[in-house]
Amino acid sequence: MFKKNILANGLRLLLAPQEGSGSTTVLVLFGVGSKYETKEINGISHFLEHMFFKGTKKRPNTLAVSETLDRVGGSYNAFTSKETTGYWAKVAQEYWELALEWVADILLNSKFEEEEIEKEKGVVIEERNMYLDDPRSYVGELWESLLYGNQPAGWDTIGTEEAILGFKRQQLIKYLNDHYRSRNALICLAGKLPHEKEIERKINYYFKKIKKGVGQKKLAVKENQKKPQALISFKETDQTHLCLGVRAYDQSHPDRYALLVLAVMLGGMMSSRLWISVRERKGLAYYVKTSYEKYTDSGYLVTQAGVANQRVEEAIKTILEEYQKIRDEKISISELKKAKDYLVGMTTLSLETSDSLASWIAFQEILKNEVLTPQEFFSKIKAVKVSDLARVAYDIFKPEKLNLALIGPFKEREKFEKLLKI
Repeated sequence: MFKKNILANGLRLLLAPQEGSGSTTVLVLFGVGSKYETKEINGISHFLEHMFFKGTKKRPNTLAVSETLDRVGGSYNAFTSKETTGYWAKVAQEYWELALEWVADILLNSKFEEEEIEKEKGVVIEERNMYLDDPRSYVGELWESLLYGNQPAGWDTIGTEEAILGFKRQQLIKYLNDHYRSRNALICLAGKLPHEKEIERKINYYFKKIKKGVGQKKLAVKENQKKPQALISFKETDQTHLCLGVRAYDQSHPDRYALLVLAVMLGGMMSSRLWISVRERKGLAYYVKTSYEKYTDSGYLVTQAGVANQRVEEAIKTILEEYQKIRDEKISISELKKAKDYLVGMTTLSLETSDSLASWIAFQEILKNEVLTPQEFFSKIKAVKVSDLARVAYDIFKPEKLNLALIGPFKEREKFEKLLKI
């Protein structure tokens, strides 16, 4: 499915040829994100990502940068998360070298002009305001703020307005030099690929200027919770958006596959327990979903929903009831099989495109330094037993691990904390 090679400069190269594909995706992924920041520069990972699109020596402005791939109908973008930052381009196979050269150019030759930095501050602040105005999106940030508090894991990835306005060019350059290094990065090409030797030759040429070495390390996440807790953000909304869940396992925990199956069973599909109980039987929400988020040093299971303001307490109680049921009542073999088959089927479908395949491989490699093929992943899922689910549910669904983040026309935190019982 894929092949890994470490180049002379320390860059990891992962190749994933895909039969029948007409596209090629080039993804450059760095092992750095907002968890690597200090309070003073909170949001700099994301801001730096923006600045790579503002002009290089060869492509002197944003128009020239964007036109390069627009002229060949390519897709391209970048992203910043808590632990990774990535830059990608997806093109018809005949333009694969153009995509590779383009990504290398913005990463290694961007100018970071003072005037562009000042203009981009306004852009990023408006992006931040957009999220603040979107409670369905922003409640997830509040959820992690509740879990992790005043440490990098608990800060917004986009940063505070004060920090954004204070960014200086020398700070961006220092952060770039500290983290954007060869052994803290990888290049993944997926889809229809030319010969491996040709790819290596082009990468060695276009990325010859990348700084060698490893990136700076991040602080370990600290967790200390002894009772249920809630974070209520008052906003005059027509609908209350909430995240309700529990602390759980990091990405290396032996029970991570069982927890993934459990999350699907609870709220990962349209026939899941919470979809049926919250939406279909009680009509409490249009959307309700449960997911398992795993980082290198922490993790959680969370259910998110948007509910009528006057029925928010009923919705919380219904979600907690389903948590309690899956913990206290035996799960059937047929329900377990359905969740497993769903995961296998959905993963298979999701990996049909070159960009999805590149992400599948690259994220595993950058965060864990190992890659499971889809078949290996399926084997892990299929090995999950009813007894595994029972053990995991008993371990995580405890009052002292419960958390609720909520955005709506409410101010009484204590009232909601009293509801957190299982």
